[in-house]
Amino acid sequence: MDLEKQPQQPARPAAPPAQVSPAEAAPGDSIRASDADRDRIADILREAMAEGRLTADEHAERVDLVYRAKTVGELQPLVRDLPAASSGAAPGRGPQPYAYGPEPQDGPTDNLVAIFSSATRKGRWRVGPRTNAFSLFGSVEIDLTEALFSQRLTVINATAIFGSVEIRVPENVTLRGSGTGVLGDFDVRTLESMDPEAPVVVVNGYAVLGSVEAKPKRGKFVTDLQRRLRKHLGH
Repeated sequence: MDLEKQPQQPARPAAPPAQVSPAEAAPGDSIRASDADRDRIADILREAMAEGRLTADEHAERVDLVYRAKTVGELQPLVRDLPAASSGAAPGRGPQPYAYGPEPQDGPTDNLVAIFSSATRKGRWRVGPRTNAFSLFGSVEIDLTEALFSQRLTVINATAIFGSVEIRVPENVTLRGSGTGVLGDFDVRTLESMDPEAPVVVVNGYAVLGSVEAKPKRGKFVTDLQRRLRKHLGH
């Protein structure tokens, strides 16, 4: 049979393209952001402010956008100009200069709530990466002068409404803050430690007809506590 005279078979219609989920179509852009994703980006921003790469206002603006973001694509531009993001390392998981303990940086958030009452955290205790302090017609006291720091960066989110939140830190840590007083007082006494590996305490929040105060406690130093701890453990 002459192949040239054979009737041409009708072209088989192309199979419709497979449906691609948004995550497959644009990895890193259309994926819905999880709480863990937002927390990792927030960790990068906190570390950047602790290193002086972001001002307190820039940090507050970006963190607000972080927790408004719905997709990973909205999160990435917020850290694109920061080393932790451009280096390709997983957000918030780069090498950290641990100051006083081998425990991992991740951990549960501490919550101190005082409603028509008082709440206190003081003495020898291990500071987690985040602490939320809320005071409504009450008082919250956070004393870090005898605390053990397991990570370099500690963030305290303080809210005082018709109440007070008082924070005390050792004299040789770095202390920074960003907040607002609405008919109230938000006062963070900025400190810059000479030791680049000293703990960094960042206080964020606001006071409405109340007060949030963070300042060093004279005569208290982290190094003294570190020496005592090593002696106690026999190191």
